[in-house]
Amino acid sequence: MAKHIFVTGGVVSSLGKGITAASLGQLLKARGYKVTMQKVDPYLNIDPGTMSPFQHGEVFVTDDGHECDLDLGHYERFIDVSLSEESNFTAGAIYQSLLTRERRGDLLGRTVQVVPDMTNSIKERFVRIADQSGADIVITEIGGTVGDIESLPFIEAVRQFKLKKPHGDVAFIHVTLLPYIDVAHEVKTKPTQHSVKELRSLGVQPDFIVCRSSRAITQKVREKIALFCDVDVENVLACCDEPSIYRVPLALHEQGFDTKVLELLGLEVADINLRDWCEYVERMESLGEPVDIAIVGKYVSLPDAYLSVVEALGHAGVYHGRRVVVHLIDGETLRSDDVRKALSQMDGVLVPGGFGLRAFEGKIAAVNYARLNKVPFLGICLGLHAAVSEFARNVADMPGANSTEFAEELDERVEYPVIDLLPGQKDIEDRGGTMRRGAYPCKVKEQTLAMEAYGEPVIYERHRHRFEVNNVYRDRLVEAGLVVSGLSPDERLVEMIELADHPWFVASQGHPEFKSRPTRCHPLFREFVGAAIRYNDARNELA
Repeated sequence: MAKHIFVTGGVVSSLGKGITAASLGQLLKARGYKVTMQKVDPYLNIDPGTMSPFQHGEVFVTDDGHECDLDLGHYERFIDVSLSEESNFTAGAIYQSLLTRERRGDLLGRTVQVVPDMTNSIKERFVRIADQSGADIVITEIGGTVGDIESLPFIEAVRQFKLKKPHGDVAFIHVTLLPYIDVAHEVKTKPTQHSVKELRSLGVQPDFIVCRSSRAITQKVREKIALFCDVDVENVLACCDEPSIYRVPLALHEQGFDTKVLELLGLEVADINLRDWCEYVERMESLGEPVDIAIVGKYVSLPDAYLSVVEALGHAGVYHGRRVVVHLIDGETLRSDDVRKALSQMDGVLVPGGFGLRAFEGKIAAVNYARLNKVPFLGICLGLHAAVSEFARNVADMPGANSTEFAEELDERVEYPVIDLLPGQKDIEDRGGTMRRGAYPCKVKEQTLAMEAYGEPVIYERHRHRFEVNNVYRDRLVEAGLVVSGLSPDERLVEMIELADHPWFVASQGHPEFKSRPTRCHPLFREFVGAAIRYNDARNELA
């Protein structure tokens, strides 16, 4: 039977529950245990797929095509395990499932209530992920903040869940804030005391308290928290601000967090292997000269909208021993007449995914600049659409070439729809039904930059899009010099393109950033950053 760890948060949101949970997962996996992770979101959306990246950040996609919270990206990067749709569910999904069953008559006409119906449905999800993953340990993060009305059914569910489990099978970790008050020159414990009091009033007693603070936490402060929160002083841990999230597992390990959790769960404290993780952190803290990468996007006011892209660039920078400096550039403000000013100091240009017309012309301008000036370029999803459209307009003699995704917004017919829905998609009324999500195979063409990067004839990348390169124009684009370096196995779908007369210019229909790991950076990001470093070194030599 799997052991379960539940992570809650108090005082304020965005404390780092996800990083704390992921760090513990990394440590337990390094002890030899099979670990899986789960995020529970109390909001009423079914999933974040329709939520604005300006509010929610990026939408992470699993191999099986589930659109989920960005914390799952942290989980995968830290424990290096591909998660599934069972790893993220929302209050909206639980309500939808319950109401569907009620309408079918499955609940035998009885009154449907939060307790026991919703709480039982939540507990079923805890059991299901354990059964399907075969994990030794399941770590579940409860989103939101203790005391929020939305979180109450989930806190009640975990209370009931522990009640029915044998002693030692469930552990509770509460992440809370210890603010430093400048005028008092001290860290204050009262917010943590109130947060734990609220949690205990709901029937949940934390076994561990992880204290987030900008300052060091003294033994006296730990003892005070332990006394007022009824927790062993050894189980009050400090999680102070670190220069990188990848240092957090090591900071928690130094306090024996993983050892204490295993002892509480009655599991063997096996030897730990943190060699690769420590080597990564050491390399990350001794990087060489910077290399500047521009991300020309649409949601740049919230960096979390491109979180996995930024992390993947960082992984590749550590691989090469160089510090990647990311510059978020708003594609909406970028024009062909000022693109040089914005990008002239960049060593690489990356156009990420997205939806909608806004900022697309700025992305076209960025692609054009990278192509003409031989600046290393990586396009992702919509970035591939921008690259194909720019090439069609300016090289393949198809002025105005565009995606039919924007036809309605443009209020005009696209003369050269080089990006379009597949014929079989056009009669589907449900827009979600036209979306291609999850991992799909791709045949990589020999003697291409893509093959040089991957080194394998067939690869898999995760997708989240509905428009494809229009096969009506494929031959014309190829004749003009576009290299189709990746195709679906049946050769109907263009998965990757590149340019033969450019040092490094590659675009992927998939989202390679979702599969990058700190100790195993993604091949496309590795080669892209490597090309940017060569470009930077060449510029410095000329200077």
